[in-house]
Amino acid sequence: MFGFSVIKNSKKSHARLGLLETPHGTVETPAFVPVATQAAVKVLTEKEAEETGSQLLICNTYHLHLRPGEKVVKKHGGLHAFMQWKRPLMTDSGGFQVFSLGFGREHGMGKILKEKSDISVTDGDQPAKLKITDDGVLFRSHIDGRELFLNPRESLRIQGALGADIMIAFDECPPPTADYAYVKTSLARTHRWAKESLDAKRSMRQALYGVVQGGRFQDLREESARFIGKLGFEGFAIGGEFGASKRAMTRMLRVVFMSLPPKKPRHLLGIGHPEDILPIIKSGVDTFDCIVPTHYGRRGIAFTSEGKLNLARSMFLEDKQPLDASCECFVCGTYARGYLAHLVRAREITALRLLTFHNLHFFNAFAAGIRARIREGKI
Repeated sequence: MFGFSVIKNSKKSHARLGLLETPHGTVETPAFVPVATQAAVKVLTEKEAEETGSQLLICNTYHLHLRPGEKVVKKHGGLHAFMQWKRPLMTDSGGFQVFSLGFGREHGMGKILKEKSDISVTDGDQPAKLKITDDGVLFRSHIDGRELFLNPRESLRIQGALGADIMIAFDECPPPTADYAYVKTSLARTHRWAKESLDAKRSMRQALYGVVQGGRFQDLREESARFIGKLGFEGFAIGGEFGASKRAMTRMLRVVFMSLPPKKPRHLLGIGHPEDILPIIKSGVDTFDCIVPTHYGRRGIAFTSEGKLNLARSMFLEDKQPLDASCECFVCGTYARGYLAHLVRAREITALRLLTFHNLHFFNAFAAGIRARIREGKI
């Protein structure tokens, strides 16, 4: 059983409260979605991930196909039984890897440019390490070099075997340096693959989200939202990049949501620094995933109500304060900054676990606080 209901629309912004119903429980939205790439939130057990307040996780189709393989996962009873996660799960499609293992790796860039680039990807260009065609994408495994072909039908077959509650249609995530001509051609391909993904899903019980692309070009974003919105998806994922500024991103999100059915859930793919969270929720996002809290935690950085703390700095060694006096997680209730700084500087793996736990708790509590403020009519 899958369903979504909007229980309150804000009168001050485009924010909304919702309930996302799945066979493995209900998610209160807006909600942060931690990334569990290989069926695990890095350095945490599934019980610990649950204790951080995480309601929904997203796993990576491409990486799980490479190892252990969807056949192994299915023999264990699907992802929920395999990883012992009792709450809802999503799987992506492998579409992001079309970018990250292609132009992203080749040009050393993420989907959001940190600085201006002279690189321009134009219509007809191909990345060196994979081949993108209208029929699908030919990868070469980064593990053993073997060839791997993904298209909508194959991606859905893998996701069906993995058994998450929510699947995502196969798409192409274009690079942020792509010009208009490239993105237009890429978008036509993503739209064709959206229909093929729906055809492949017919016999599956899981929910399927369609992906809105279009890069930083407003007319293409509007075109994509109108096209994907008219198809029979249970929800929508918003992918790619949005332009040179955070303001451009939130403006583009509002444009996209105006063209999507308002009664269906909206998931923002791969965006979620703390400063992004309130603006994207005020734009109308229901769920969003990001590696930031886990990625930074493994590098000795804690997110707090006072900002980021780099525990690798010696200035924290004599600090007897908790990471965040307003945080209710067990890390803040147990350990001083000085001890955590010692663990980070001594390269103790315990530091990775404690900071990751705190960061996830902080992100989930931050989202819960925003839900409360929407409920109270303050956002």
